[in-house]
Amino acid sequence: MNVEQSARLAFLNHFGRDADFVVKAPGRVNLIGEHTDYNDGFVLPCAIEYATYIAVSPRTDDVVNVLALDCDNQTDNFLVNKPLNSHSTQTWSNYVRGVVDELQKRNHQLSGCDICITGNVPQGAGLSSSAALEVGIAYAFNHLCELFIERKEIAKIAQAAENNFVGCNCGIMDQLISACGTQGKALGIDCRSLDLVEVSIDPAMTILMINSNVKRGLLDSEYNLRREQCYSGAKAFSKSSLREVSIEEYESQKHMLNKDVAKRVEHIVYENLRTLEAMQAFTHNDITKLSTLMAQSHGSMRDLFEITTPQIDTLVDIISQVIQNNGGVRMTGGGFGGCVVAFVPNILVKDVIAAVESQYERLTGLKESIYTSLPSAGVSLIRT
Repeated sequence: MNVEQSARLAFLNHFGRDADFVVKAPGRVNLIGEHTDYNDGFVLPCAIEYATYIAVSPRTDDVVNVLALDCDNQTDNFLVNKPLNSHSTQTWSNYVRGVVDELQKRNHQLSGCDICITGNVPQGAGLSSSAALEVGIAYAFNHLCELFIERKEIAKIAQAAENNFVGCNCGIMDQLISACGTQGKALGIDCRSLDLVEVSIDPAMTILMINSNVKRGLLDSEYNLRREQCYSGAKAFSKSSLREVSIEEYESQKHMLNKDVAKRVEHIVYENLRTLEAMQAFTHNDITKLSTLMAQSHGSMRDLFEITTPQIDTLVDIISQVIQNNGGVRMTGGGFGGCVVAFVPNILVKDVIAAVESQYERLTGLKESIYTSLPSAGVSLIRT
């Protein structure tokens, strides 16, 4: 039984009727461009085949009933057209409530429904299960209530839900790629203008995501600290964001910055350039160039932004030894654990997996989780 069928069956068992439709909202992996999104910079993510599935049927009243299959069948319910002044004690349900709250703020006329949520996006791996949930809920109400909201606006609503209701000050990348992804392609995103550039991915290459299974205990506090340091850097250059700081400006004035702030700024200004160069390299299938750019990105996250861990660095080293310059590998996500992403020729996938399985646990004491994916389409509706 696939995930969609599980969602439909659980819906039938819990609510006693069939779901009217299912929304599929993918997770994402970022190929390059780390921590650049909230600095108005450039990122290059792609949607992945792992997704959140949301089964929905309309009601004739204003009640929303929600079942979370992957959270021990926990439930939530609220009235859809009354202010959501209170938060749930269940973390997952605040993502649902947050999206409804943002739709209410925009004066959309909403109607009640029954919802069942499940999925196979690995949670806590940095592959954006939360953004997939937010985008999926927004898309479900968009269809259910015939709101005619376009995809970029869906992403903005989902981001606002996480910023304002959930309380996580994330950038726009995760929600935008879940909403706007294209099958077989990555998406170059200008996080200031939200301009999107589709970037072809060679079908002879596979995207590998390897979860280090390091518990990411420092993520929230350190993430917020990195943001503050980036904003301090922009202020020192009298710029609205680090997007406005050129490499030449940085190099000529870096001696005036606090040491840690200088390192953070250096990562961002060079990472933006690497991301733009990577978009061109993917387009021209220049794998050697991509190998260099991804290695430079990882080294910068390790030495300048200081967000990797010894286990993550070990994973990158293991994979690099196998693929050499025939592919690329780097940490992906917020840092302090989570996943590495590797861009690997199809013919080397088995060798990479074998190397990781034989070495990583022996060297670190942790057992990895390995996922493969092709670039996937963004959020979609499944009727039958």
